[in-house]
Amino acid sequence: MKIEITPKKTDGVERLLQISVPIETVRDAEDKAARRYATKVRLPGFRPGKAPAAMIKKRFADAIRQEMLESLVQEAYKEVLERENFKLASQPHVHDVKFGDNEPLTFELHIEVRPEVELARTQGFRVSRTERHVTDEQVREQIEQLRDQRASWAPAEDRPAPGDMVTVLLATADENGEMPEGKQYPLVLGSGQAIPGIEELIMEARPGETVERPVRWPDDFPDEAQRSKTKTVRVTAQDVKRKTMPELDDAFAREVGDFDSLEALTKAVRDDLEANAQRETESEVRQKLLDDIIGANQFDVPPSWVNQLVDAYANAYQIPDGEKERFATEFRPMAERQVRRDLVIDTVAERESLTATEADLDDRIAETASKRTRDSCTRRCRKRGDSRSSSETSRKTKSSSGYSSGTRSNENDQLDLSPPKEAYADDLSSVRHRAVEPWRAHVRHLLAAPHGPHHLPRHADQR
Repeated sequence: MKIEITPKKTDGVERLLQISVPIETVRDAEDKAARRYATKVRLPGFRPGKAPAAMIKKRFADAIRQEMLESLVQEAYKEVLERENFKLASQPHVHDVKFGDNEPLTFELHIEVRPEVELARTQGFRVSRTERHVTDEQVREQIEQLRDQRASWAPAEDRPAPGDMVTVLLATADENGEMPEGKQYPLVLGSGQAIPGIEELIMEARPGETVERPVRWPDDFPDEAQRSKTKTVRVTAQDVKRKTMPELDDAFAREVGDFDSLEALTKAVRDDLEANAQRETESEVRQKLLDDIIGANQFDVPPSWVNQLVDAYANAYQIPDGEKERFATEFRPMAERQVRRDLVIDTVAERESLTATEADLDDRIAETASKRTRDSCTRRCRKRGDSRSSSETSRKTKSSSGYSSGTRSNENDQLDLSPPKEAYADDLSSVRHRAVEPWRAHVRHLLAAPHGPHHLPRHADQR
């Protein structure tokens, strides 16, 4: 197809081309479209395909022109790709289409191409290793989490105190001073689920009692319109439960899992924490090295890749429409960093001929599925106060909690944006999928999740 291509923008990974299709080609395409229409339509007094071309063009002018334009733009687009040999990064866009009688067809073609990542320097970097040492306090904290997960709750008849679990009916007067019907809220006092003033009010009521007085909203309350306001709040305490922690002894260790003594449990917790600290150290080194490579080898990234990654995270976190713009602004640097890292890893893998066998893929899939299963089980168990560890220690446990170190290590593995060298091939072997989505979707919290049930007012520090 004879077309004229005039570059208008060639900066970075973006290409803006002015395409011109000669008038002769346009006329031929219009005649072909008219003939195709003549075989499909019926006109009174004519057999199919026998109506005069001039009549067909006049009767179906708009439809013929639309078909002709679509055909020409598609053919011109293919010609551009063949002639320029572009490696597309995203779906091209057509803009500013112009066409008139006895005039050539012109339009602009906006294309994003895959960047050329040369990586002129990949060696000679020096990175520091931060050694992480497990302290006795960290071990105690993990043991206390185990105790907390096995705590029992019993009804209390006196006023609630910090740490108690309460169920209350809470109502806040409107601007006219009218008090609506209360809504039920379950919460643990002192956990930041409600602003301090409401928690203080709750702690004045015994089970079955109702208290009511003005409460001042904090100066740093998330909703700026409510900051520093004073409202009348009514609270009815429906029930109060108090937590009792199990004794920390050998019997507790045996209840947690297959541990003969508290000493054995403590050693298992320390070993797991140390293994997790080592993984975090190695992950940090890899991330620093990748950051140094990126800093020494500048290249552009397709904006569409960054935008799609931002959208994917926003959808995964179910960000409300009103918050998406702020989320995109805050998350975009991280998304661009992720795209750059993936491109570096792609280039290194291709240069070093790092590939994964089918067995490697199967092993990685099985490992990932196992991690997600353990994490899911841990989360479900924690909700009912009976979680299981997903670490080496947990393989000994019966049905008890996994202290959080094991779970955190799995989450860190998923959030690690710079895989180890031995994982390069596995990460890049998913090229069949990445041809459509050229990045890994590592979930990372950037904005807090929506507030709890009924959007109970919370302090800014607990967002």
